[in-house]
Amino acid sequence: MNIAKTIKETRQIVQQWKNENLTIGFVPTMGYLHEGHASLIRRAAEENDRVVVSVFVNPIQFGPSEDLDKYPRDIEMDKRICEANGAHLIFVPGVDELYPFGFSTYVDVEGPSKGLCGGSRPGHFRGVCTVVAKLFHIVQPDSAFFGMKDAQQLAVIRRMTEDLCFPVRIVGCPIVRESDGLALSSRNNYLNDVERKAALCLSQGLDEGLRLIENGERNTHVIKSAVRKKIEQEPLARVDYVEAVDPNTIQGIDYIKESILCAVAVFIGNTRLIDNFIWEEA
Repeated sequence: MNIAKTIKETRQIVQQWKNENLTIGFVPTMGYLHEGHASLIRRAAEENDRVVVSVFVNPIQFGPSEDLDKYPRDIEMDKRICEANGAHLIFVPGVDELYPFGFSTYVDVEGPSKGLCGGSRPGHFRGVCTVVAKLFHIVQPDSAFFGMKDAQQLAVIRRMTEDLCFPVRIVGCPIVRESDGLALSSRNNYLNDVERKAALCLSQGLDEGLRLIENGERNTHVIKSAVRKKIEQEPLARVDYVEAVDPNTIQGIDYIKESILCAVAVFIGNTRLIDNFIWEEA
């Protein structure tokens, strides 16, 4: 497995693979990898000849009061997970490599970036789209793999990829959960034992909403109210949002016709966690 710290090194390796007509799968990450990331790497390895994983804590997607400085980092663990799950190249750039002095160009996607995390974290998706666009140019993948826990991010990246004519297939991969239902996240590392138990309210609330849908409820206001009520039974939980939207446009819907993304963001103590489910009419 190769490790590259510069754009030049990465492009040289990628170009050699392209000269050999090898397909390239790409998994962009912020590091501190867990089984959710590992599942993306394995999927990329199953569908491509070579796999590139980027590890970069992207400063421009964090707000001024967010957790950039304390975001967990462990590059040695990341390397072990990448190698064990089929990666061939890890791209680990420094901030100055991707954002050199004078950098002043950004990618802003309208539409699906509004609302949900876009409303709670102004500028977040501008930072996400800018770094992903740069990484697509550097890695030139055939396919890129994203977890569906960040369902809004997936919709935004799909929109950007189509609008900017990137020749990249965007693949959404299922949420990976702990045995008790908690969605895997690098930010789970912030939780103490009491908060970890309290965090189960996210998946429990979503389970309540899914149960209503499967029993025939189609009014999203009823569904959202039930999800919120379940979450708010947990004293340590502070709801940021509970929303029901179209999975592709991220626009709110009042009544389910074909599909729904029910998404939540909740603070457990000082830690903000997200989770969701997508339901489609059979």
